[in-house]
Amino acid sequence: MARKDKTQETEKPSLLRNWGEFVKFSHTIFALPFALAATVLAARAGYAVLDPKVQEAQPYMKLGWPGWKLFGLIVIAMITARTCAMAFNRIVDRKYDALNPRTKDRHLPAKKISLTSAWTLCFLSALIFVGTTYGIDMVRDAHQGRLVCFILSPVALVFILGYSFTKRFTDFTHVFLGIALAIAPIGAWLAVNGSFNFWPNIDDPIRHSALLPTLMALIVVLWLIGFDIIYAIQDFEFDRDHKLHSLVVRWGPDNALTASLLMHMLMIALLVLFGLFAAFKMSYWIGMTIISACLLFEHWIARKRSLNWVQRAFFTLNGVISMVFLVMVVAEVSLVPRFVSFRLSW
Repeated sequence: MARKDKTQETEKPSLLRNWGEFVKFSHTIFALPFALAATVLAARAGYAVLDPKVQEAQPYMKLGWPGWKLFGLIVIAMITARTCAMAFNRIVDRKYDALNPRTKDRHLPAKKISLTSAWTLCFLSALIFVGTTYGIDMVRDAHQGRLVCFILSPVALVFILGYSFTKRFTDFTHVFLGIALAIAPIGAWLAVNGSFNFWPNIDDPIRHSALLPTLMALIVVLWLIGFDIIYAIQDFEFDRDHKLHSLVVRWGPDNALTASLLMHMLMIALLVLFGLFAAFKMSYWIGMTIISACLLFEHWIARKRSLNWVQRAFFTLNGVISMVFLVMVVAEVSLVPRFVSFRLSW
């Protein structure tokens, strides 16, 4: 009997790899950087309201570090929430995905993963997310034991899961997606501080105010509306024919692109306001230039409709935008003060 050629054998993907590809785990890069940026700002704000004696014991908070335990729990909460939402979206959209030529090769319609396995991932992620929020409430220093994140975790799940149904009844599905992702910076701030204080009783209150994560949430909403409109253009004919709703279907691709550009222009205006309120300096404004250039390039590509234009505009450029935002916030909060302190002491 002839032996099998090992080079012709195809390895069956592991369950974790299958799950990761199913929910596009790599796309976590969109929401996670904003959550981490809010974490850094929240730690700085939390340090500012501490008693001077406590400040001496926790100098790392001044530079935006909440501690390893809290940081790790925040990362786990964000990843599991996003995984739960993505798995749920794939489950409820599986029949439409099977009909759409662009999405027919996704895991569920292509039977690369079973519906049971998809539901298992969804429920497991939700369970870990809720459990992690309880751990966050127990670990953080400010208002330790106050079950803020734990109580609000089901509300967060309602928003991030409910988005998947919106294109069945509203043209403003992009707004709901923006709100779902905007929960990330709000949740991160609550995870560190356990409360929202818009006017702390300290010097320079705006710089340490909960106004910052609120502005960040609005920035995320505008950003998501803008690039989700661009992404939805590729399914314009399919959505229209199957009575699915979006602003692209309602207004047509050209008008929707104009609305997308307007959203991103408003986003840039809020980024300027955010930088002023946070008292950021040169590194932030350098990052702002990069983000603005990426947004403009994204719209140039979208209007040209060149080969693979969505892949470049949606994934690559928006991944760069979120990472640049995180880098410039970390640079302003964690790196610049250390450099200035070193220069003064030297």
